[in-house]
Amino acid sequence: MHEELPSQGKVVTPHPELSAEDIRAQLKRIVTSSEFPSGGRGAAFLTYVVEETLAGRADRIKGYSIAISVFKRNESFTQEDPVVRIEAGRLRRVLERYYLVAGSEDPIRIDIPKGGYVPTIAWNRPSPDARVAETVEFSPTERPKGVISQRSFSLVASAVVALLTILWWLHVPLFTSDRESDATEPALVVEPFSNLGDSEIAERYARGLTEELLTALPRFKEIKVIGQGTSKVVGTGMDARFMVGGGVRISENLVRITARLLDTRTGEILWSQIYEDDISTRDLFATQSDVAGKIAASVAQPYGIIARAGAAEPPSDDLGAQACMSGFYTYRAELSAERHAQVRDCLEKAVTRQPHFPTAWAMLSLIYLDEGRFKFNTRSGPTTPTERSLEAARRAVRQDVNNTRGQQALMTALFFSNQVAEALKVGEQALKINPNDTELLGEFGTRVAMSGQWRRGADLLDRAMALNPAAGGYYHGMRALAAYMLYEDDLALAEIRKADLQKFPLYHAVAAVIYINAGLTDDARREAELFNRLRPDFIPNIVAELKSRNYQPADRARLIADIRKAGLPALDELVSTTLPVAPAAPLQP
Repeated sequence: MHEELPSQGKVVTPHPELSAEDIRAQLKRIVTSSEFPSGGRGAAFLTYVVEETLAGRADRIKGYSIAISVFKRNESFTQEDPVVRIEAGRLRRVLERYYLVAGSEDPIRIDIPKGGYVPTIAWNRPSPDARVAETVEFSPTERPKGVISQRSFSLVASAVVALLTILWWLHVPLFTSDRESDATEPALVVEPFSNLGDSEIAERYARGLTEELLTALPRFKEIKVIGQGTSKVVGTGMDARFMVGGGVRISENLVRITARLLDTRTGEILWSQIYEDDISTRDLFATQSDVAGKIAASVAQPYGIIARAGAAEPPSDDLGAQACMSGFYTYRAELSAERHAQVRDCLEKAVTRQPHFPTAWAMLSLIYLDEGRFKFNTRSGPTTPTERSLEAARRAVRQDVNNTRGQQALMTALFFSNQVAEALKVGEQALKINPNDTELLGEFGTRVAMSGQWRRGADLLDRAMALNPAAGGYYHGMRALAAYMLYEDDLALAEIRKADLQKFPLYHAVAAVIYINAGLTDDARREAELFNRLRPDFIPNIVAELKSRNYQPADRARLIADIRKAGLPALDELVSTTLPVAPAAPLQP
C-alpha cells in the first residue's frame, strides 16, 4: 500500500503514479549511495526541497528558506551571500553523476533544474505498471509541483525524440557553437585587479592587467573563463568554483602585483604570488603581458593549480570529459600502458557523448599515436594508430582552430607521419596562439630537438619547466636526452634522475645511454636490461624505430653505439642488413 500524497487537502493514491513512499525511498537511495558526498549540506539540501515538494509547499522553496532551514543562517540573510547558489550547483552535478553511475537503473529520477530550487521528480525508466499508467495520473490540481506523471514524461520524451529525428534528417544544427563543453571544464572568474594606492598609473596598470588576463586565460581550453567579472557572478548559475584576482601598488619606479586564486566554495586561498618589476626600464604593456602570462601559466594550465585542485578533489560530474582530461594528464605524467588503456576508453566514450569537444579529440589523437610509437595497447584495424591519430587531430582543429591542444596533437601526428617540416610549422603557429602553454612548449621542444635542433629544443623545454615546475616527468626525460646530445653530461645525469618514469620503456633506454656515457656501467646495464624486458621488439628494429622518430643519421649512430656499450645487441645502421655483428657482452643479472 502506497503512502498517501497530500495535495491541497485531497488524498490520492493511483497505483502507477509516483507516491511519497517511492520518492522517499529514492531519496534515501541517493543520499546513502557511495557516489553521494558524505560531507557538506548536500543531503540536507536535497531532503529539504523534496520534503517541501511532497508537502505541497514547493512554491515556498526559495533561497531564503533554504538558507534558514538548511544552512542555519539567521534572518538577516541576503542574496549577496552565495552559499545557496553554490551548493545548488554542486548538488546538480552530484545528481548528474549519480544517475550516470550508481543510479542509472533507478526507477525514479530527482533533479534540481537550473534557475530555481524546486526539484523535478519523474520516472527514470518504465514502472512495472506502465500499461496502466497511460490511463491514470494526477489531475493538475492534485499533483505537487515538480512531480511529473509517467504519461506526461513519456509524451514529452516522444516529442523530443521526434523533433531530434526531424532535425537530423534536415541537417539542422542543434547548437550554434562547435563546442558542447558545458559542465565539463572547471569555471574561473576573473576579478578585476584593484588599485591598492592612489596612483593613476596603478589604476591604469590594474585595468590593463585584468584585460591581459582575460586574453591569456581563455587560451587554456581545459578551463572556462568568466569575465569581466566580480564576485557577484559566483554561484549565479555559472557554478564557478575558482576566482583569480589581486591588487597593484606603484611606488616611484617599482610596481608590485599581488595575485591569488580562491576556491569560491570554501573561501580557501589555493595560491598566491607577488610579482615586482621596474617600470623605469620596461614599459607598462610589457610588464602587464609578462605578469598575466605567468599568472595564467601558474593557475590554468595542465599540472597547474586548478588542475591539482581538481585532482585532489575530482568534480562531482567527473564521469564526463573533465574526468578524461584529468586522467589524460595523469597518464602523461606516468606514461604507462595500464593508464593508457583506461584513458583511451574514457576519451572514446566522452567523444561519443560529446562529439563537438575539440580538446577531448586532441587528447584522443595523442592517445592513439601512443599505440604505435610506444606500442601501448595496439589494436588491429583498417587504419594504423598514426592514421587514426591524424584524423582525430584534424577533427579537433576543424572544430576549433585556436585550440592549442588540437594544434599540438596535429603537430605530433604530422611529425610521426614523416611530415616534419609541416609539423614544425604547425608547432610555430600553435606557439603564437598560446605562448604560455607548457604542455605545448614541452611537446614542441621535443619535436624540434628530435629533428636535429637540439639547442633550440632544449631552450623550449627549459622555458616549459620554468613556467611549470610541476610538469610531468617526460619534460625532464626529454631534457636529459637533449643534454646528452649537447654533451652536457652533468645536466643529463641530473635531469634523468628527476624524470622517474619507471613504467615508460623508453625512459630506461635514455637512462642507459646517459649512464654509459657518464661511465656508470652497472647503472647503464641495469637500465638497458629493464628496457629490453619492457620492449623486446625495439632493439631488433632499432634503426626503423629511430627513423620513425625522425632522428638525424649522426644522432642515430651515436645512440646505437652507446646502446651497444650498455650491453644490448643493437646493429649499426650501415651494416644491419648486410654484415653479421659480434654479439654484445651478456647483460649482468
